[in-house]
Amino acid sequence: MQQQFKDFKATELYCPKCRQAQPVRERLLLVLPSGELHEYLCARCATAVGQRTVTGPAVRPLAAMPTRDRRPR
Repeated sequence: MQQQFKDFKATELYCPKCRQAQPVRERLLLVLPSGELHEYLCARCATAVGQRTVTGPAVRPLAAMPTRDRRPR
């Protein structure tokens, strides 16, 4: 069976503060080794109304930057 949705994102969610479905903004909350955690905020009142986890390849730590030679010239 073919996958229908690769990346599903919400455009509207119910906001308990506004008491109706509102457009949402997505904000990156955390970058984890197993993926990313995103939070949905109500576009009207900025209340957190949901979250989603995007799983993907493990995040690799940045390679150590080479240090300059500190010998006097």
